[in-house]
Amino acid sequence: MMGYGFGYGMGGFGWLFMILFWVLVIVGIVALVKWLPGAGGSTPSSNRALKILKERYARGEIDEEEFRKRAQDLKD
Repeated sequence: MMGYGFGYGMGGFGWLFMILFWVLVIVGIVALVKWLPGAGGSTPSSNRALKILKERYARGEIDEEEFRKRAQDLKD
């Protein structure tokens, strides 16, 4: 006689859904920590500033020396 214990209510695949649930919870926590300001090294604003700096260098608005100096300032 089968009971209504864990896994039997979903055709025997309840354990699979439980594992999937916990994997999604862990992935969500990791994603949240990664997007917190200051948690992963560089912040999104410094990445944006470096991107703009690279664009200005590519357009010829600044020379290599100024590019390197400003890029170093952004990393600090």
